[in-house]
Amino acid sequence: MVKLSVIVPFYNVQTYAPDTLRSLRANAREDFEFILVDDCSTDGTADILRRAEDEIEGVVVRRHKQNGGLATARNTGLDAARGEYLAFLDGDDWLAPGYFAEVLARTEALGCDFVRTDHVQVEGRNRSVHRVPHGRRGEVMDPRDAILPAERSTSVDYPYAWAGLYHRRLLDRGLLHFTDGLRTAEDRPWIWRLHREADSFAVLGLLGIFYRRGVASSLTQIGDVRQLDFIRSFDQVIRETSEDRDAQVLLPKAVRTYCAIISHHMSSIERFEPAVARTLKSMSAAALRRMPQQVLDEALDSMDVQRATLLRRLRRRPAAVGAKEVSAA
Repeated sequence: MVKLSVIVPFYNVQTYAPDTLRSLRANAREDFEFILVDDCSTDGTADILRRAEDEIEGVVVRRHKQNGGLATARNTGLDAARGEYLAFLDGDDWLAPGYFAEVLARTEALGCDFVRTDHVQVEGRNRSVHRVPHGRRGEVMDPRDAILPAERSTSVDYPYAWAGLYHRRLLDRGLLHFTDGLRTAEDRPWIWRLHREADSFAVLGLLGIFYRRGVASSLTQIGDVRQLDFIRSFDQVIRETSEDRDAQVLLPKAVRTYCAIISHHMSSIERFEPAVARTLKSMSAAALRRMPQQVLDEALDSMDVQRATLLRRLRRRPAAVGAKEVSAA
């Protein structure tokens, strides 16, 4: 029986893939499988993964005939996974030796649906520890209780799929797949759904994942139209939260987070291509008008003056003639 399936999408990361694969080798166990998904790479990544099939115990490679993005690649891995537990890793990140065995042992001891873990962020030679924004460690809790308060950073603001371990019963309940085709912010609807619908979770004070930030090929560094998928992503969060039994309580958090992300992108709009920047403004204005307006007004009243003023001005922005307002339908 496969105890753990680790899903690792790769796309044009030939520079970093060897480090990722070496760390998987240092985590291999006879009851672990590593599902490597080549998302139609055009550099030397495919050759590196081909060699890994022969060199690393438990490696299975799946290849896409066309690039589908991170969400789609993770779904390919989920569909192939056989493990009792599931985990994720990105193709340009790496792990400490023995990390998966340790997090698995702790998760089994707790017996919960999923756990979240801290991580080390790597930017060039600099490293910094990033903690799950949840104070209680090693204690099984109701995931819904970790969504609020609206005005503070909580577990749903720490969406990284690779920072955790997930029992297969979540996959069987349809809670682990990502929205197909989302090219950025794919983990936002995912983490919100987990916290609304899973039965139990815990946070582990365990470091062992090294997350590269500032990689040139990363979507967070590219100001093209793919970045705008955050709107489709958060539209989904708002829509699904609106249908929740506790919508009145949870919507202020979802709306406030959406506003913060719009404000973040608007404050760095110069990094986008000019045409994309114009589209960002019009789509963000439309998104603000789609939100529950009373909840939005209350969120803006609670924000700092600079961000609230920017968002109010954006909401009043006239709709472009003939422009289509994009929804997450």
